[in-house]
Amino acid sequence: MEETREINGSGGEPRAGSVGFVGLGNMGSVLAGNLVGAGHTVVTHDALGAGRSPEGAVHVPEVAEVARSVGVLVLSLPDGAASEQVTREILAAPGRLVRYVVDTSTIGPAAARSVAGLLAEGGIGYVDAPVSGGVAGARARTLTVMYAGGGDACSAVEGVLAGLSERRRRVGDRPGMAQALKLANNFLSATALAATSEAVAFGLAAGLDMATMLDVLNESSGRSAATEDKFPAHVLTGRYAAGFANSLMEKDVRLYLRAVGEQDGPAAIGEVTAAVWERFARAEPGADFTRIFPFVDGSAAGS
Repeated sequence: MEETREINGSGGEPRAGSVGFVGLGNMGSVLAGNLVGAGHTVVTHDALGAGRSPEGAVHVPEVAEVARSVGVLVLSLPDGAASEQVTREILAAPGRLVRYVVDTSTIGPAAARSVAGLLAEGGIGYVDAPVSGGVAGARARTLTVMYAGGGDACSAVEGVLAGLSERRRRVGDRPGMAQALKLANNFLSATALAATSEAVAFGLAAGLDMATMLDVLNESSGRSAATEDKFPAHVLTGRYAAGFANSLMEKDVRLYLRAVGEQDGPAAIGEVTAAVWERFARAEPGADFTRIFPFVDGSAAGS
């Protein structure tokens, strides 16, 4: 509690620039560090402890302590259940000062609307703000923050969003709209990575060189983020360290299919893509998502 009191201004008001951050995974720890680097006083919490809290931040052992220390609180959590659980802890915190929550998690439109409703009952504004660009993009401050919410809430957290990344785009005026765009983006990313894995496996079997294939594909109509980034940086090099787990990609594609189903939209390709990622996540739980290439290549070789 002593560390928390130090970051508060007089009269129980949060000091200008103080920001809370809950969830210090591969992405969250970097984003929290970006806020520190942007000059914010950052109070962090993570269920696994202080190990990944960035230098310059104050880590506290409970969500409630964060909620009592800051006016804006950022979430970076694995799923909607976690976002809802943390939301309830925020609302239950005695003496909470939080006025706005910025949720960078990928949780789907329905969960975003649910969390926004819970927070609204407690007088807290919610900005749905998932991110895309990976851990490397977060470190370079080039990842895209797509955000949606009411005008007052979005204006109030503008400085915090700017602290996260140089690239920001408001995509709607209601929570859940940014989630819809993020799911569409991740579905395309998942499909491109799986399809590129099959195409490269085919080319290698035909005697082509992977580097040559990627060079030509990136000058042709088959290029994508998979051919331009994921394959050159992680597959060709054998690094397989993009910092995003296959289980999270499988979850995102499943969320996409669920949201599409709620709208009775087309899902033929989505169902095939989801099946591939489900098999990969089941076979190699927690593997970096770029390892889908050896998984697909091995499956093809064994068929």
